[in-house]
Formats: sequence, C-alpha cells, structure tokens
Amino acid sequence: MTLTELKYIVAVARERHFGRAAEACFVSQPTLSVAIRKLEDELGVTLFERGGTEVGVTPIGERIVAQAQKVLEESANLKEIAKQGHDPLSGALRVGVIYTIGPYLLPQLVPRLIESAPQMPLLLQEYFTTRLLELLRQGEIDCAIMALPLPDAGLTIQPLYDEPFVVAVPKGHPLASRSHVKAEELKSETMLLLGTGHCFRDQVLEVCPELSRFSATTEGIQRTFEGSSLETIRHMVASGIGITVLPMSSIPAQPDDRDLLRYIPFEAPVPDRRVVLAWRKSFPRTAAIDTLIAAIHDCRLNGVTMLEASAQTA
Repeated sequence: MTLTELKYIVAVARERHFGRAAEACFVSQPTLSVAIRKLEDELGVTLFERGGTEVGVTPIGERIVAQAQKVLEESANLKEIAKQGHDPLSGALRVGVIYTIGPYLLPQLVPRLIESAPQMPLLLQEYFTTRLLELLRQGEIDCAIMALPLPDAGLTIQPLYDEPFVVAVPKGHPLASRSHVKAEELKSETMLLLGTGHCFRDQVLEVCPELSRFSATTEGIQRTFEGSSLETIRHMVASGIGITVLPMSSIPAQPDDRDLLRYIPFEAPVPDRRVVLAWRKSFPRTAAIDTLIAAIHDCRLNGVTMLEASAQTA
C-alpha cells in the first residue's frame, strides 16, 4: 500500500469516473486502474462498483476512502511540523489561486510577501476551484485563494474581500454612456462568458438570473460565446464582438481615455463574489497563514472591500 494508491482511490471516489480521476492525478487511466486493482487485491475487498457510466463506491470502500483521505492529510503535515519547530515562516508556502483572481492579486501580493517574509517564498499554482480542492485534500498545496461557494467541507475558511461585478462594453456600445445597468438588460446582448469549469462563469449566471435563463435557450447557445480567460474576453469585447461581466479587481483603477472599453456598474443590489483563503484544519503553520492574510489585506485591489472576519470551518 502506497500514498500514491491512496491518492488514486480518493480521486476515483470523488470523480466517480476512472478517466477523470486519472486526468486529475496526471496519470494514464490504465496506470490508475492497475494500481487500484492491486490495492483491492492487497486489502481483499472491492472498493468500487464498476460498470455503467458512473463508478460507485462500495460501503467498505466509503470507509477506506475516508481513512485514506486522513492518511494523506496527516502525511503532508510531517515535514510542516518539523519546519514549525524551527520557524513557521521558514520554507516555501504552497498557494493555489483560481484563474480569475491570480492575474490581479498576485502582482501586488508577491512583492509584499517578499518584503515581509523573505524566508517564505510562495510556490504558486493556478487552477480551477475543483482542482485546487483536490490538491488541498492531497496535501500538495498548503492553502488556496478561491471564491465562495466551495463544494467541499472540512476546510478552514478565512474571508478576504468582497468584490462587485461590472459590465464591460465596447466604447461605441449603446450602454457605454450609462451610469448604471440592470442585469435583465443584458439578456438581449451577445454575452462573452468564460467556459465551463470556471467558477466565475457560474457566479455570473447565478447572480444574473436573466443571463442564466438566456444562456439556457437555443438562441442563447447561438448568441453566447465562451472564452478561455478574462483577458481574452476583454480583447474580444474591445473588438466589438459582444459584452461581458468582469470582477472589479480586473478593471484599471484609472482607465485610459484611449481604452476601447467602457465599464458600467450594476444597479443595486450589485452582484458580487466573496474571495476567501482556505486551508486544511490540520495545517500546522498558522503563522504563515496569518502572514499571507495580512499581505493580502495590504493589497490595493480596485473596488474591493477587505474583510476582517475570523476564520470559520466550511
């Protein structure tokens, strides 16, 4: 029995699919399947019910997977406990961040941490929320900067800031001269949204129900285009292809008059998202987490409201 095999069974239990689990673990499906079969033979039990479109977990498999998750978390803490005995700010802090936060927070955050904790370099990874949660559970990252809601439990959550959404339109668009816009007014526009998997896409569709209904129709599928990043979408909007919704931190604090875009606030109630820092409850380097939070609060992100709420368990 190895830690790698335990990672594989946790991934399959979560994904309910051998192919997706293999992709999440960065191995081929045959490699993962052989390792899991080997573990089942060693334990003398069947962990998964194979067949059909979805893999099921047997009752004994549920218990073993839960214990495997605990083993993975505890094994990740061994080196961290040793480091904490010397200096909790000594050694790299492995931080994950979602794609729609990283480009706007990290350029400010990294220099502040270099100044306040030079002995604690950041090892950064950008991924989707689901992948960051997997890395957290496996102990491959120490904490992650994401947006609520999180489809997970058992993590400690520290609210960081609330961030409003704004509408971005081409300079010559009929909405460009407006001081505010209603969400329902966007249903007749060609919307440019992030592709499936980006939590910001889900947040936009959730807080703007008119967009959600629109994108679910045949006409919406034809008129709604998807992009791979906010910056790609921003350039598409500037070229006049359509309009989009962006998080406030992605907007320049002082837009250039030569900018081909115009940014329009929503009418109240303004849709927004809450950005949080999440880490395992068993993670021992609390001083490192506190230092990271303090550095984030020192960042000057455009239009966001920094929060001082105490940490809570998800």
